[in-house]
Amino acid sequence: MNFEQALAHFIPQIEAEMRRLMAPPAGDLNPFYGMMHYHLGWLDESFKPTQGTQGKLLRPIFTLLCCRAAGGQPEKALTAAAAVELIHNFSLVHDDIEDNSRTRRGRATVWAIWGEPQAINAGDGLFVLARHALLKLREQNIALPTIFEAIDRLDQTCLALCQGQYFDMSFEQTLQVDLADYLKMIEGKTAALLACSGYLGGLIATGDRSQAELFWQLGRALGLAFQIHDDLLGIWGQEVVTGKPAADDLRRRKKSLPVVFALQADQPQAARFKEIYSAASMSEDDVAEAVSLLEALGAKSYAEGQARAYVESAKSALQAIEAPPEQKLSLEQMAHFLIERVH
Repeated sequence: MNFEQALAHFIPQIEAEMRRLMAPPAGDLNPFYGMMHYHLGWLDESFKPTQGTQGKLLRPIFTLLCCRAAGGQPEKALTAAAAVELIHNFSLVHDDIEDNSRTRRGRATVWAIWGEPQAINAGDGLFVLARHALLKLREQNIALPTIFEAIDRLDQTCLALCQGQYFDMSFEQTLQVDLADYLKMIEGKTAALLACSGYLGGLIATGDRSQAELFWQLGRALGLAFQIHDDLLGIWGQEVVTGKPAADDLRRRKKSLPVVFALQADQPQAARFKEIYSAASMSEDDVAEAVSLLEALGAKSYAEGQARAYVESAKSALQAIEAPPEQKLSLEQMAHFLIERVH
């Protein structure tokens, strides 16, 4: 089964498991559950069934691929895979509030419709359902020590997510962002959950934390490479392939890796970049000049080098995993999809 076949095979199973885990008690679809179902694209604003745009489910798919590569049965990890996706969506509901984002996936966000207090509560609900889902691993005859380890790792991951979000929000208030702090931020916001996804797959397959750690390392490296590649696309990606205007991250003053690198630079061009970047408004000519300055300062080359370094780390992590060639191929193809994607 290659990666494309895995997508077709696993996505319906993951969605079905998420619906099972999120079924309201006694079938009573009250507004609390309705808001969570709305966020996932299953219901419209009136809580009527619809087929809204959903996420790509890459994290739970990674869980299942890692479980299979570790010699396990992916079906036994399905509940854990769904839990990972629920955690991802809990973070998105809260991120939308913190970022003041009124739309996601082409629809109004939960807080934009029902207000911030209800959205916070809905996000909390997704978090609790994810943790409760891991307890349901008992239904798959997973040993209790393995279940407790899975819950502990998921909780550690949620703390990392929160810390990453702290860094991200704190960066909005300053131009003095350290490269080390930037890496801590993406380690928490992006890499932590993908690493956890791999860890849970390996853990459920083997019950062995040392084996699961190999998949954690793979997920971490892929997550870091994924985010840095996304940073590059946010400035140099073309609208025809990204769906966003070129250099959109500059207009939004996002502290991506190229920007952080340039803000720390001491070359003459750095002062001009800071002047443009910190101005109250940015014209299209300013944007074009800022992009040129990033290139002249070596920010693009630096970010590309960092992305390549984490790709090499991912390759090394994959080589350390003992798995049949077909299973390794699926993971290699997923890695290529994550890092070489165009949107």
